[in-house]
Amino acid sequence: MFERLDLPRLKGFRFPRSIISYAVWAYHRFALSTADVEDLLAERGISVSRETIRKWVNRFGRHFARCIRRDRPKPNAKWHLDEVVIVIGGVKYWLWRAIDGDGDVLDILIESRRNAKAARHFFGVLVTQFGEPRVVVTDKLRSYTKPVRALAPDADHRAHKGLNNRIENSHRPTRKREKIMGRFKSPRQVQRFLSAHDQIKTIFRPRRYQLSALSYRHSRADAFGLWLDYTDEMNA
Repeated sequence: MFERLDLPRLKGFRFPRSIISYAVWAYHRFALSTADVEDLLAERGISVSRETIRKWVNRFGRHFARCIRRDRPKPNAKWHLDEVVIVIGGVKYWLWRAIDGDGDVLDILIESRRNAKAARHFFGVLVTQFGEPRVVVTDKLRSYTKPVRALAPDADHRAHKGLNNRIENSHRPTRKREKIMGRFKSPRQVQRFLSAHDQIKTIFRPRRYQLSALSYRHSRADAFGLWLDYTDEMNA
């Protein structure tokens, strides 16, 4: 990614946009802390503080996530919805997550409640973005029933915990990052981080077990190509 040093420099930034985008990519692509990214850059002769990297991640992670959402193909019409508790400062919050039938994250939302109002809010955001699904798979939480019936009346709603293993597995990377980050500090931080992280992870982690070696290399090259295009679109 460093070979594109010819990209225009961002106004007000000391480092080229290719270095900034590399830091954002490394942070989200691997289970790294800002200190780890600082060391990666230092090994390449680039001296930048972890606090600066944190600001880059917060600011430009949103940019890359928006670009990925804009260009992503229409998602699979089968959706899996689930919610998991996250403790922030000793207070319980609920992370609502939706993925499609291919395992790609549609969206996430942090709420203080696990009730019908929160379920309707989250499901309404999804329907607004992607249209009505064909199938909705949830656990046995009754709060989903009325929102699904009201917002996607033609959808086949399957409420069975055993059918939702796919999304249960999608929570694991979040738990891993939570541990690396020393727990999340605020609901806003969780929403900002995961909204970017889940989207970036989607294009750089294709289901390798389903691809031949050649197909995987092509998929990875396409992802890097997209990342360079999105780097070129970065604005100060």
